[in-house]
Amino acid sequence: MILSTLATIIASQAVISGAFSITQQAIQLGYTPRLEIEHTSDREIGQIYLPGINWLLLVAIIALVIEFGSSSKLAAAYGIAVTGTMLITNFLAIAVAIRLWDWSPARAILGALPFICIDLGFFLANSVKIPDGGWFPLVFGLAIFILLTTWKRGRELLGERLATDAMELKPFIENITESGVERVSGTAVFLTPNLKLVPHAMLHSLKHYKALHEQVIVLSVEVFDVPFVPDIDRVEVHRLNGNFSQVIVQYGFKDEPDIPAALAQCAEAGLDIDMMDTSFFLGRETLIPKLGSEMAYWRELLFVVMFRNAGSATAFFKIPSNRVVELGSQVVL
Repeated sequence: MILSTLATIIASQAVISGAFSITQQAIQLGYTPRLEIEHTSDREIGQIYLPGINWLLLVAIIALVIEFGSSSKLAAAYGIAVTGTMLITNFLAIAVAIRLWDWSPARAILGALPFICIDLGFFLANSVKIPDGGWFPLVFGLAIFILLTTWKRGRELLGERLATDAMELKPFIENITESGVERVSGTAVFLTPNLKLVPHAMLHSLKHYKALHEQVIVLSVEVFDVPFVPDIDRVEVHRLNGNFSQVIVQYGFKDEPDIPAALAQCAEAGLDIDMMDTSFFLGRETLIPKLGSEMAYWRELLFVVMFRNAGSATAFFKIPSNRVVELGSQVVL
């Protein structure tokens, strides 16, 4: 009993830490909404705590124990989960070999085939336990897969809708320069996913205030499929006419986003930014689902719920809240 209790504690800590780490990486890669992330160490970047995921695990475990009621049914669920994970890992290894190691598909499949046969045998042996509780990891995995793909596709669809009504940035800057729009002192930073287009927040700001800041920065954050991006490659600055600048901030999926710290590095490229005289303009979209869209209506409704409950970009990117201006718009999916 003592050994099993200690083993359970060790395993549970590994699962909790793994859930936090994987969720953070999924957020960086754009597969889940932004969630509150607390850093529990000043020296170790990987020491994080996600309150939402922790509470979700607690509720799920309590519901799981109440529903199953016996260790034999839990064992059936565990067998399907473990053998299914082993089988999926083989297919992921094939993808890594082809995409990252430049192996031919035939070589990658032949290399993994012996392990696939072994793990498939284990999985099929456990499949007889699906009615006795093995259904749970299958249903749970399918639900997570639907959430991840819905968020990813929804973000792509939202980007397409915003791009439809957007203007090209460089012609816009030329018109602004020629028309002599009033410029006020200070720096304005507009966050956007597409540097080639004018951010909606900039259009709304110009519409309401009839003026732009003396220095305007159009900023985009890119997350690459690598753990970390070196500091020397953190920012990329492009100077444009009319005192406009494009800034690309680059992160790996395990990096900790920090927009003010990244902007401080722009000084090396000749772009000086006084944070005390800088305003950050963010767009806040209100989504309206539509029948007959590129995504199923029920998935649109799910995406709208996820979008409304996503964490604030201000906290996620560590932007000072007293320097943020949010401008809203309605978008029909």
